[in-house]
Amino acid sequence: MNIFIMVLVALFMAGFYMFTAPSGRIEQTEAEYAINKSDLRTIAECAAAAQNATLHDTEFNDICVTQNEIQSRFICLDTKLNVTKCEIVNKKKPAYSFIVTATAPVPTDQYNNMMEILEQHFSDAGTFGIFQDKVIISGGTATKRSVPAGIISDMELQDGQLVYMTQYEIPDTDKEFTAPSIADVECPAGTVKAYRFGRWQCIGYNTKTNCEGDTIWDSDLMECVADESRKPLCASQQTAVLIDSVWECINPFPEKNCPNGMIARLNYNNLEWECVADPEKTQDVKKCAHVTGAAVYGKPGATLRVPQMSCTDCEQMIIDPETCAAKCIPDPAQVDSPKCYPGATSECTGTARAFYFGFPSRDYAENVSALRGHAIPLDAAHSQNRKFNCLDCGTGQIDADKSFPPYIAVCK
Repeated sequence: MNIFIMVLVALFMAGFYMFTAPSGRIEQTEAEYAINKSDLRTIAECAAAAQNATLHDTEFNDICVTQNEIQSRFICLDTKLNVTKCEIVNKKKPAYSFIVTATAPVPTDQYNNMMEILEQHFSDAGTFGIFQDKVIISGGTATKRSVPAGIISDMELQDGQLVYMTQYEIPDTDKEFTAPSIADVECPAGTVKAYRFGRWQCIGYNTKTNCEGDTIWDSDLMECVADESRKPLCASQQTAVLIDSVWECINPFPEKNCPNGMIARLNYNNLEWECVADPEKTQDVKKCAHVTGAAVYGKPGATLRVPQMSCTDCEQMIIDPETCAAKCIPDPAQVDSPKCYPGATSECTGTARAFYFGFPSRDYAENVSALRGHAIPLDAAHSQNRKFNCLDCGTGQIDADKSFPPYIAVCK
């Protein structure tokens, strides 16, 4: 009996020793330590990834960003270390520009473990450490980086946060673009030339969004309407009126008293009323007894202005003998007239200057038979004032192949 009890006691003591042996406790402690360090290293790697993504202007949307409350931000300071906008104003950059990434606060009892991770895996990361008492303490070094008060306030930094701070230089916005070396192309009617995918191409001309003169496309009405931002400030007794898609200042009522046989007409060159022969009181010896002012240009469905005399002093009227419809075309003989070109015509010569007429639309230019086969430029560089103008190419030259003075002038 005593021997049996002694055997039971021995077995009990052996089992107790196996469950409470120091080697078992050490193995459990090492496993917890490894798991804890793995979690801390994950936080540090996630913060470094977010910092690098912001530095390269990309997005890092891993779940670890949300789990650890990681935020990354561009912060710029002026010479007084106050937070300012990160942009170039009057070609002047901010005095200091940083990318700052911060995590949620690390528990106080994990400071040493986090420092050990930073020393082992992020020793060359720069300013990357735990924020404490307005400084960043990096792992493995005795260096402490002070954080400006503006960054602390803007990021709302707290003690214990893992902070990654990198100083960078805002790139210059000025860029130089070289002209394409590919040969130019000639585009047919109804298309416009565009440089796409490394070469010149002819694409369809979108008449819906390319409005002429002082008009702009209205996506609700689906038509070109007057652009109020271009409306001019007129003198007293004058009103801004959209004439032929261009804003003009005119007197609302004529102040000219004309003799018998004459009527008042607004001169579009000087915006003054003048007396001209009354067509109703002149003897009509032509085939057409009634000349109708046909619509020279305009989109279908648009409201058109049909004046009594649509031609300016720089134009001549042509009449269709079959329909008796009147249209206006440029008069090259008037290029020397001060009303059509106020400067000296002798100055608009040479290889860099040439005359052109301010065509208001392509429909208007189709009335000129001499321009068949020529492309009419309608852009910001060419006026649409229905007068003769001088195109100055500066240091460039007039493109002789595309120009046809005094109707068309195009710079190379």
